[in-house]
Formats: sequence, C-alpha cells, structure tokens
Amino acid sequence: MDLVSLYKDIRQYIDKEVILTGWIKNHRKQKEFGFIDFYDGTCFKSIQIVYDNKLSNFDFISKLRVGSAIKVIGILAKSLGSGQDYEVLASDVILLGDCPEDYPIQPKRHTREFLREVAYLRPRTNLFQAVFRVRSVAAFAIHSYFQSNGYVYFHAPIITASDCEGAGEMFQVTTLDLNRINGKPDYTKDFFGKPANLTVSGQLQAETFALAYKKTYTFGPTFRAENSNTKTHASEFWMIEPEIAFCDLNQDMDIMESMLKYVVKYVLDNCKEEMEFLDKFVEKGLIDKLNLLITSKFKRIKHEDVITILKEAKVKFEFDPEYGGDIAKEHEKYITEYFNGPVFITDWPKDIKAFYMKLNEDGKTVAAVDLEVPGAGELMGGSQREEDYDKLLKRMKELNMPLEGMDWYLNLRRYGGCVHSGFGMGFERLLIYLTGVENIRDVIPYPRTPGNCEF
Repeated sequence: MDLVSLYKDIRQYIDKEVILTGWIKNHRKQKEFGFIDFYDGTCFKSIQIVYDNKLSNFDFISKLRVGSAIKVIGILAKSLGSGQDYEVLASDVILLGDCPEDYPIQPKRHTREFLREVAYLRPRTNLFQAVFRVRSVAAFAIHSYFQSNGYVYFHAPIITASDCEGAGEMFQVTTLDLNRINGKPDYTKDFFGKPANLTVSGQLQAETFALAYKKTYTFGPTFRAENSNTKTHASEFWMIEPEIAFCDLNQDMDIMESMLKYVVKYVLDNCKEEMEFLDKFVEKGLIDKLNLLITSKFKRIKHEDVITILKEAKVKFEFDPEYGGDIAKEHEKYITEYFNGPVFITDWPKDIKAFYMKLNEDGKTVAAVDLEVPGAGELMGGSQREEDYDKLLKRMKELNMPLEGMDWYLNLRRYGGCVHSGFGMGFERLLIYLTGVENIRDVIPYPRTPGNCEF
C-alpha cells in the first residue's frame, strides 16, 4: 500500500490499495453512500472518494465538512459514473484537520473581490489553483530559457541608492525614527549614511554583469511608490530583466520574441488542465490566442510610422495620437489589430524615454522598443543602452539627474565598454496575458497596492 499523490500517474495503481492525503473540496451525503470531491494540491484535477454504510465509521465520515484535511485509504478503481476516469473506493477516511461550518471557501461561486479579502485561502479555489500553478510553471520556464541559452542569473540588490527610471517614485528605506524628525532628515545618521530606497529595477546593476559574463538576467521583486489603482499596477511586482553585451536593438528584439514564444509554449505544454479551465471559464479563445502568438512573426515598425497609421485610421480615438508623444491603450489595441499580431514599436522620441537609452543619429529618437501583443497591449520594453560615455553624461545633465553615486555606471563606458542591450518584462503582466485574468491583484499571491498591505 503506497502513499500516492494525484500528480503522479495514478493509473499505475488501478485495482490497488492506496493512501491519499489532502482536503475535502465538496461532500455529497446520501443515506447509504457518500461522495467526497478530494484534492491534494499536486495537480489541478480532483478525484472522487466513494464510501458506503458498510464502514464502521460511516456516520462519522458523513459528517466531515468541506475544507477538512483527511487521509483516505482505499482501492483505486475505474469510475462507474461520468465526469471522471477513476475514483477511490474507501475502506477508511481519517480526519487529520477539522474545519468549522463557517469556512469561507464553500463549494459555490465566490467573487474575486471577496477572495482577495481571504487571500490566504484563495489558492484552494479552482481559479487560483490554476492561476498560481501557471505562475509557478511560467517562472520555471523563464529560468529554463535563459539557463539553457548561457545566461548568468544575477541577483539584483533590493535596497539601492540609484533610481533607474529617474521618476523618483521609490519607497524609502530608513532606520531613522520618523516620529522624532523635525525638518529635513540627517541621512548621515541613517543606517547606510545616505538616502536608500527599494529598487524599481535591477537593470543598471545587471549591466555590470553583462559586461563581465556577456549574457545575464535578473528575475526578482521590484517596487514602485506610484499611487495608481488601475488593474495593471501594483506597488510590488516581479521583473525579468536580461542584459546582453555585443547586442544591438535588432538582436535584442530577436531575444524578446524567442523568449516569449518559449515561455508561452512551455506553459501550454505543461499546464494543459489549467489552461483548458482558464480557456473555458475566464477567457474563451485563450489557448487559440496563445498558439497564434507562438506561430506569429512579430512585426517591427518605427514609432513615427505607427503615429502615421493611427492618424490615418478611420477611428475616433479618445486620445489623439501625436508625433513625439506616448501611445495610449486604445492605440496599442488598434495597432495589434491592424497588423493582426504582435508588434515591436521602435525608435521612440527621446523625451519620453529613460536616460540610459542610446541616442539615434537623428538626435530626436532613441533605440528603444516596446512589444505590443493582441489583447494585452505593452508586454515588454527594451533598448540598446548608450555605450558612449560623453553622450550618456550629457543626457544625464540635460535631465538634471544627480551624478553623485552614478560614477560606477558611467565608468562602464570607460572600462572596456561595448554595444549592449536589454529589456524588461513585468512578470505579472505576462501572467495576465497567459491566464486571461485581467487584474494584477489576482495573479500575485498577496498584492501590495495603495492602501493595501494585508497578510
């Protein structure tokens, strides 16, 4: 008699006695029989446990409540009913952890808003069983892609004194007693002797490793103190940020496309049951959408040409597209529909992009790229980094960026610098695309948003 999990190929135990440990998802009781919908968390599917009144503890078993942890001993048999291939004919059901009647996750439909309030229990529901397994598998796929292609995994610092984006929307880290500060704080008395913050990006530090290992990537949490309450913004989220030496913008786009296709295919191949559930109950056509991405050739087009297409469109946009301006969500949607697939938009106006991006010969645009995908809009952003010391220094001065503490970054251009590029992808944004679940709060286990830091 073996202790088995539903994840393993349970068919090998047909007509054999097995032991299962897990939880009750649903419990239907009849006069002479009972049926327990049982799951153990090792795979998406549950299995039916059948017990009858021949068991000496039939009355006890019939009173077991939803949510209880149990051990089941019985014979694995082919199911006589519909809806499942196998079931367990129980010879004993042992209570391991009781659950009261007011258990919040009952076998009924719960709103996602309610489930956020009990986020510590929501992984027990079908939706979040699917979402968070996809998250786990997608994370593994990302590591698998980069490791199999010779990248070094770089652990970017969480606490930093540099602001990669230059936007200033950073969480401050301090040991100063805020209740005793009057006026401007004296950072020389703080823990690090100067202002420190939670990182918004590991890119700048990753570049140092790219210029030593040629290919590196980060994959970790980042933080933005941005008071935004949209469905796609969170204060804490995970970022994937590769950096590649001797790589220009076109090569960068090749890698972006290759990586995304690899991860999507890996998830489709390794989360079949989860993806079928999400396709059926969350976003109809999800699997077809993802398969189309895998087989698509991503279009490449300059920002200026995109604006021309938008201006010539026989569509009334809420926000008028402008040369030199950013692109709104409605514009992203239109352009992916126009080309019927993913689109790389390149050569963006320098005034709306970050300081570290390589200035193009026209002096007006930078070698930057955003990847727009159907149904989700912007999924990744990247650029060729400015490798010229003087140009980078000039750009930082133009933006009135503080140079103090940034000498190490500038020195990368002096000490064997070279053409190099990279990109960033918000992991949760990828998960929204993969699962069809449109709110970032529902693809991260414990969301951190303005006014919310529960659990």
